[in-house]
Amino acid sequence: MNIQAFSPEVLEQACHLLVAGDVVAIPTETVYGLAADATNDQAVAKIYAVKQRPEFNPLIIHCHSAQQAKQYVNFDERAEKLADRFWPGPVTFVLKRNKDSEISLLASSGLDTLAVRIPAHPMAQALIKAYSKPLAAPSANLSQTISPTSALDVQASLGTKVPLIIDGGNTQVGVESTIIDLSDNIPVILRPGGLSIERIQDVIGPVILGGHDGAIKAPGMMDRHYAPSVKVRLNVAAPLSGEKYLGFGQMECDLNLSESANLEEAAANLFRMIRELDHPGVLAIAVAPIPNHGLGLAINDRLRRAAS
Repeated sequence: MNIQAFSPEVLEQACHLLVAGDVVAIPTETVYGLAADATNDQAVAKIYAVKQRPEFNPLIIHCHSAQQAKQYVNFDERAEKLADRFWPGPVTFVLKRNKDSEISLLASSGLDTLAVRIPAHPMAQALIKAYSKPLAAPSANLSQTISPTSALDVQASLGTKVPLIIDGGNTQVGVESTIIDLSDNIPVILRPGGLSIERIQDVIGPVILGGHDGAIKAPGMMDRHYAPSVKVRLNVAAPLSGEKYLGFGQMECDLNLSESANLEEAAANLFRMIRELDHPGVLAIAVAPIPNHGLGLAINDRLRRAAS
């Protein structure tokens, strides 16, 4: 069994694996991440190999503090304000990489930008601090499949390809981080996620929702992503015979993202419930309409990509 509860001994084991250029699955507040030394080309290449992920799809670099992140990327006033308010937390900044940055070019797919964030989960924080180098860490699952929100989800997807999965229980946020591109004059949301666009705009003013021009500047931008093995239908008021119905609010359904219509609860339940409904013999997963504001924007983004 490669799942281990967090302890000082497991932390030491994780650091030894990272030094050796191996991968470790870690809990974050968003989803579980497949972590490797972001400064080691071979270790980063192993992430792509284990996930079967295209190498044109960049990775998020996880740091333990803004001070550490500034060693690798060029912060501006907007990044400073957002970091002060929301880091550690579920938001990733795409910034110009420093010329002397030690981060593997493979991690940024050769781009002159890097995606960086500080996770809020204490176990992820402890590992990054103990290892002292930033970690590249996309979601710990096969590429384009449902993101993992528990250690068992990681094991079901990646099996023995990962020598160590640190068990931190179910993730709190349940969807990936919001990604905002701050590398140009106009801030652009490349991926809606665990921090609402409204809260970002409260700090830096208007942003635009982008990421639809075909350019892959950050993770989670591929058209098909987060996908179960069965078909997904969206905005369904009445499911068909043979479909499993994923509800929202007060309604009859197979599973309910949030009976109280709470978007935070719905986001936390999203991937777990899709996984529970994804079985052979199911005609499709029919999903009730989800409001498209706040975290609903991130939920609908994931559902749209799952249905592609």
